[in-house]
Amino acid sequence: MTDIRHSLLELLANYPVSGQADIARRQEFTGLIASDEHACQRGRLEGHLTGSAWVVSADGRKALLMHHRKLDRWLQPGGHADGDWDLAAVALREAMEETGLPNLHVEPAIFDLDKHRIPARGSEPEHWHYDVRFVVRATGSQEFSGNTESWQLRWFDVHHLAQNDELDESIRRMAHRWLQRG
Repeated sequence: MTDIRHSLLELLANYPVSGQADIARRQEFTGLIASDEHACQRGRLEGHLTGSAWVVSADGRKALLMHHRKLDRWLQPGGHADGDWDLAAVALREAMEETGLPNLHVEPAIFDLDKHRIPARGSEPEHWHYDVRFVVRATGSQEFSGNTESWQLRWFDVHHLAQNDELDESIRRMAHRWLQRG
């Protein structure tokens, strides 16, 4: 097992859980990473690891979401690991590529875990994303640029995200987690 893969397992062991759902989710992710050397490969069709970024403003009051073009939902930036076990680096890379924000800083601890089904599209079958999420702070300008993966980007007040029932449940969960950090 590679050092970076072992480090990811240590990050999971230190991921704070509250309740049975969190415990089960952490166990499932740990099992996947420990048992499958191809878990970071997009070619693992039954499901694979991805890295995402909870992008927050320097003061922590706002989070940047993208209206995803393929899924037609407001989501956090993120994407495929493509063999990279350093999922914090994946989250940072995806945040930079999808937002164009300068001066981003990733926090090394896992912020959130989410397993979600991706619908079939073209020749790609329906599959699972095991999404490991990290806080990425915008320490410089908040001026973002568009990208081809989203219809638009927008800064949202985190309190609003936590209360907005029209958003994906995982976005509301991350907003609540962020607010609980104080």
